[in-house]
Amino acid sequence: MTQGTVRTDILDTARSQVLTDGIGLTESQTLEVLQLPDDRLDELLALAHDVRMTWCGPEVEVEGIISLKTGGCPEDCHFCSQSGLFESPVRAVRLDIPGLVEAAKQTAKTGATEFCIVAAVRGPDERLLEQVSAGIQAIRNEVEIDIACSLGMLTQDQVDRLAAMGVHRYNHNLETSRSYFPNVVTTHTWEERWNTLRMVRDAGMEVCCGGILGMGETLEQRAEFTADLATLQPDEVPLNFLDPRPGTPFGDLNVLPATDALRAIAAFRLALPRTILRFAGGREITLGDLGAKKGILGGINAVIVGNYLTTLGRPAEADLDLLDTLRMPIKALNSTI
Repeated sequence: MTQGTVRTDILDTARSQVLTDGIGLTESQTLEVLQLPDDRLDELLALAHDVRMTWCGPEVEVEGIISLKTGGCPEDCHFCSQSGLFESPVRAVRLDIPGLVEAAKQTAKTGATEFCIVAAVRGPDERLLEQVSAGIQAIRNEVEIDIACSLGMLTQDQVDRLAAMGVHRYNHNLETSRSYFPNVVTTHTWEERWNTLRMVRDAGMEVCCGGILGMGETLEQRAEFTADLATLQPDEVPLNFLDPRPGTPFGDLNVLPATDALRAIAAFRLALPRTILRFAGGREITLGDLGAKKGILGGINAVIVGNYLTTLGRPAEADLDLLDTLRMPIKALNSTI
């Protein structure tokens, strides 16, 4: 910076560019936000909340998730206790169709509009696809709820079949930035995940794609990740925070500091002003109850209620009570499921 010039404050830039014009921050601008000092955190969160209210509105989308197949996965995602390659306490189990329907019913009772069927696999085999198809039909016979799936990497034929089943949204996380991905997974590539997401989008399903923060990535790589997502333009971005799992390669990493997590939430909102930004795994250990409130008032506009795949979440009632206290209405079920 030459003598006599004044650097424009990044939050002033964001007020004009994002809040007023609805244009997300660039990678370099997002990095500036991630580098803001703690004494500006409240100002940042307030701006992110204003952006969320302006471009998304006050509604909060509530979702429940259930694991159709837990554990025994052949991939080596270093954060995941479901990998069959690690000495973790999670063992392979499958859920039957009646159990799937009951989970969907319980999810719907919370007011959730989205129910996601998840399987710990590299990609679905024929048996799993047939079970998913039967499960979706059984749920539709009993419950009015949008159904999403997260079944790993897909072929074009599998994408087409899921779309024909009426899957509303498909989740497949990029997990982290392209440059850091080889430090997280070695049994498949970032590009393989990207190709699945591209096919899902082209087939007309909504794209749900996010990742996990606090896996050892730098702030530069965190900003890079927001730029990757901005290019993809997913309908929803679930934000997870690493909850180190015993027996995994990342089991000894430190939990992300709450201030860093909140700064990241706001930065993702400013980079993706119109996207559903969902509180997901790890928020309990990273943020606690106070942090949950700050996150919802700092850019978050969707939550997963209840438990996650292998870790405990907050009781659904606690999240619903918080939304009521904050006067955040739960998004109504879309009538065109």
